Amino acid sequence: MMEWIANHSKTISAIASIGSFFIWLVYAQLLYHNFRRQRRPRVLINRGKSKGIDSLCIVSNMSAESIFIEHIIARLDTSHGSLLMDVTEFERSYQEGDEQRKDAQDDDSEQPAQEASSSSEWRISDTTRQGPLGSGDFLHIGTFSEVIERMARRNGISLDGHWPSNEQLEFQRLTLSIIGIYGSEDHPIGVERAFRLHDANGECALVPERWDSNRLSSRRQRHKLRKLLNRISGEDISEQSTFQPPSDEESRNKA
Repeated sequence: MMEWIANHSKTISAIASIGSFFIWLVYAQLLYHNFRRQRRPRVLINRGKSKGIDSLCIVSNMSAESIFIEHIIARLDTSHGSLLMDVTEFERSYQEGDEQRKDAQDDDSEQPAQEASSSSEWRISDTTRQGPLGSGDFLHIGTFSEVIERMARRNGISLDGHWPSNEQLEFQRLTLSIIGIYGSEDHPIGVERAFRLHDANGECALVPERWDSNRLSSRRQRHKLRKLLNRISGEDISEQSTFQPPSDEESRNKA
């Protein structure tokens, strides 16, 4: 046996070297895939609590690191063009009694500094969805129906339930896009998911176009997102809407 090993030592050494090379190659692949997994952002847009139009729109961060959410853009495609709206901020409306509540808060201004800081932080998080979203955390932006109603109200579209009261106008698709910053990346990252809207026995059905959210993480896509961020910072995204309300003539022809 020893004599055979001695006679074939060069062959055995070559085979051992090749085997070691493949083992190190496998380890290198595992390390590379683990590195890519940690550096790759993963954000999901899902329906919560139910599957219909009144389900919650949930944004989950499944990345290895936190993501800072910059903007949440909603696009509503209709038969007469598209509506665009930044829904990052909560919709606030004045209600009777707000002045009294404000006066009560002013009278309570002598609270301890730590308590005041906590109260201020709560008010900030209660008015905007912009901010860091930790790994494994999630937030919701209200229900899908609330997003549609908010966009319709902003553009003067009257609704009958979840559908336009004008029969000439039809809602077709709702697309939600998240734009954020991941780690120390120079370019923003994005994710979007589209949901088809159609009439199901008088009810508005919400059906995702694909099973997963679409990640916008290529170099070209992230460069476009950066240009979009620069444009959003200087103007209202709603101004880029292509929606044109149905004319009175179309309504008369339909009738």
